[in-house]
Amino acid sequence: MTAHPLAAARTPAESALAEQFSAGQGALPLPEREAAFRAFSAKGLPTRRDEAWHYTDLRQRLTKIAPPADAPDDAAVRKARARVSSLVADVTHFVILDGRLVANLGSPPSEGVSIVSLGEDARAGRAAAPDLGANVDAVLALNGALAQGGAVIRIAPHAKLSAPIEIRHWGSERDARSIASRVAVEIGAGAKATIVEYFEGKAGDQRNAATILDIGADAKVEHVAVVEGEAALHLESLVAKLSQGASLSAFGFISGGELVRRQIFATLVGENAKLALNGLSLLGGRRHADTTLLVDHVAPHGESREFFKHVVADEATGVYQGKVVVEPGAQKTDGGMKSQAILLSPAAVMNNKPELEIFADDVVCGHGATVGALDREQLFYLRARGIPEAEAEAMLLEAFGFEAIERVGDEAMREILRGKARKWLADRAEAKP
Repeated sequence: MTAHPLAAARTPAESALAEQFSAGQGALPLPEREAAFRAFSAKGLPTRRDEAWHYTDLRQRLTKIAPPADAPDDAAVRKARARVSSLVADVTHFVILDGRLVANLGSPPSEGVSIVSLGEDARAGRAAAPDLGANVDAVLALNGALAQGGAVIRIAPHAKLSAPIEIRHWGSERDARSIASRVAVEIGAGAKATIVEYFEGKAGDQRNAATILDIGADAKVEHVAVVEGEAALHLESLVAKLSQGASLSAFGFISGGELVRRQIFATLVGENAKLALNGLSLLGGRRHADTTLLVDHVAPHGESREFFKHVVADEATGVYQGKVVVEPGAQKTDGGMKSQAILLSPAAVMNNKPELEIFADDVVCGHGATVGALDREQLFYLRARGIPEAEAEAMLLEAFGFEAIERVGDEAMREILRGKARKWLADRAEAKP
């Protein structure tokens, strides 16, 4: 296979990515893979000159590419199976290990749900490679070119899933590797489902993951992504297309990863579609977490809400970029966006950039962003009642963060997220002198 040259002078990282593509590993059908790499080659790794990547210069930060992860061996599968045995029994589990779906690690799909490996047949591969237009994001294109595996999940029309579908993204216990995977979910008309993805990475790992949601008419979907661990790089793209009357509520929880970029591309192509994007980022040390989203209202009577909270401590950096576009035909659009951040250190940084582009004249849209510190009067009130400073601070931060978590529809999932937030706050309180 011949690699396509990058348009400009290549960095060592871009050269390594081109070599990985030339090696021929990839789960998508060859035409789709080649088209994806051509799209990446035309742009290269994003820089500050790319508006959507202004606060996360990936070309500058990504100086070395880890070797691609091999397919998991028997020992890795056995260890993963031991972990699966401790998961909740009444939830459908799928495991993507080192970027590949390992079928015998998952539980039997619920009625109305089917799953195939991304490389199992060409139809499944093409379902996971939608046409995203000429302005496709470079990292998303790179994912299509290098995806080592993943899955296509199909939920039958009018299926009502009583339990969530959980997708566990794990890596084997080995040297640092790069992992690329893609999950496509086709949700039939009138169906109802909750999908939860857990991403765990160890130090040095580099992950590029993509999730493609194709939501049928009047279907209702909840999606939750949990990013934990110590991965050096976590790039995650969520692409969603909402048909007429469809509803998507998506939540992102970030507490791990050295450099994290979650990007969401949502298109409301059908009338009366509803979208809710929410999230909570808990950042300490020198972590950098970027949440960037693009919401495109194409059809009339659409509704979108974006609500994100960030707690940024130490020398960490948070980024929120939200762009809502209302196309000329999307009259009666109702949109609202809010980002709120608390900085816990003079060295902590938060970059907020909400944005609206409106080409219709009968809409209701607004946005807001706030960055501040904890209220000193509230802290004094709690300390005056004998509560230690670290505990008082954790109580206020818990109230701040839980407001975002309350937007998750599934109560069991809300409790899981509360527990993870409490643990982060407790660990931080214990670490304070």
